[in-house]
Amino acid sequence: MLKRPRSLPRPRTGALLTATAALLSAGVLGAAAPAGAATAPQAPGPSQVQGSAGEKAAATEKTAGKSRVTAAVLPLDGTGRTPTLRGADVPYDTASIVKVDILATALLQAQDAHRPLTARERALADPMIRHSDNAAANTLWRQIGRAPGLEAANKRLGLTSTKGGPGAKWGLTRTTASDQIRLLRAVFDIGGTARGGSAALTAQSRAYIRALMTNVAPDQAWGVSSAGTQWALKNGWLQRNTSGLWDVNSVGRISVDGHPCLVAVLSDGNASMNDGIRLVQGAARAAVSSATGSGH
Repeated sequence: MLKRPRSLPRPRTGALLTATAALLSAGVLGAAAPAGAATAPQAPGPSQVQGSAGEKAAATEKTAGKSRVTAAVLPLDGTGRTPTLRGADVPYDTASIVKVDILATALLQAQDAHRPLTARERALADPMIRHSDNAAANTLWRQIGRAPGLEAANKRLGLTSTKGGPGAKWGLTRTTASDQIRLLRAVFDIGGTARGGSAALTAQSRAYIRALMTNVAPDQAWGVSSAGTQWALKNGWLQRNTSGLWDVNSVGRISVDGHPCLVAVLSDGNASMNDGIRLVQGAARAAVSSATGSGH
């Protein structure tokens, strides 16, 4: 059984430099970062933060302290199907959390063709979810038909407020916390949230996504996992070139005092990735405590 992390991850200096140099976490570049880099999360880098160092510093100073966060929590063993929200349910960039949606779309398309995922597709899906590999996401994004393919699948999965990123930029997909709960229901809730029985992910497809999300690389086990145990998650992070500030997100399923809960936390305007992680984890714990009455 996997346990939640005891404290905020503290990457080595070299890992931070690597993270700053690899802007492919959000699919904003055509070139791919090395696959399966488990020593440091793949994160945005210099080509996404354009302008001089002075311009970047000024932009950061101007917008510092304006980070925002929204958290949504849905206990799965309750009778309601509307999540408890903390913060405004407004659109945020997905960054790499969209990789769950990409995989769900690929699985739906395979189901439509009456076939399982091919060995090649599985070889892409595994590192895309477990290591947040961007080269794999680039390939599957093209395969599903980019934003139009994603949005067509999302209609069947019950999502209403998610818009695919432009062109190759899957990480600039926009979504809300409540829509991420809808996607998580399609993966973790019995029967999902699809509109029409034949449109839903099959039990086998849902189990496949859950298995990958339960076994993410250790350096990516932060986020909603801080609010419970027995977690399955996907995180995303992206530094924006217009401000130098960070989008940091985390979505998944956790267990709280033996009760399964879906949790989605989206944030932007963070001065650093670590600031974003702290904000997301604090929001997750507060939202889960409010929704469940637990002491987390």
